[in-house]
Amino acid sequence: MRVDLNSDLGEGFGPWRMGDDDALLDIVTTANIACGFHAGDPQIMRRTIATARRKGAAVGAHPGFYDLIGFGRRRLPGVSAEEIENLIAYQVGAFQAICALAGHPMTHVKTHGALGNMCAEDIELALAVGRGIKAASPGMAFMVMPAAATEQAAAQIGLPVIREVYADRTYDDAFNLTSRSQPGAVIDDPQTAVRQAVRMIRKSEITAASGRTMAARIDSICVHGDSAAALEISRKLRAGLEQAGIRVAPHNAA
Repeated sequence: MRVDLNSDLGEGFGPWRMGDDDALLDIVTTANIACGFHAGDPQIMRRTIATARRKGAAVGAHPGFYDLIGFGRRRLPGVSAEEIENLIAYQVGAFQAICALAGHPMTHVKTHGALGNMCAEDIELALAVGRGIKAASPGMAFMVMPAAATEQAAAQIGLPVIREVYADRTYDDAFNLTSRSQPGAVIDDPQTAVRQAVRMIRKSEITAASGRTMAARIDSICVHGDSAAALEISRKLRAGLEQAGIRVAPHNAA
């Protein structure tokens, strides 16, 4: 068994920093890096990409809504498919250019926060994301949640997929992430996160908070880099996966 371990990084802005990206990049094998709309800026993007290159981690664009104050976690009702295409192409294109400066190629795109949740539920918005990715970087992999609208969109458009689950979040009965407004949506206990992740990989299934299960092919596991427990969860998660006989390696590793 093999799985990628990813985290959402580069989420500071100017002199303000969020999370310990350098320490996390000693543990995770893939970094999804903010592209300036919900967090991040060109300096942070280049520095994070360069650190990932030095530490052997793959890097992907992590585009979100244009919502710095809300950290991209506020839903924008009424957003059009054309707006989605534009914001995805804009951020992916910018990220790809910074990757070229840093000498480390982009391997995938993963949507952030409210944008990601909305697209996982709505095939038309998911298709708009896919078109934005394809316009900016044809053939680029799309990191999606299993069986979500984003996976369906990738198949329709012809984009490779990386199927991702979360160690530090619970799932609702539609197998989307439980809303952060609900109690228990975020898992901050490392042992609970490890047990959930190892179970998902071994059984190739996702278990909702209600107990419902869904079979799923899983390529990557995410730990959010902005949480207070991110470093401890990531460290114990990698150790727990390896102890369970699961190899941890970048999704693009041979």
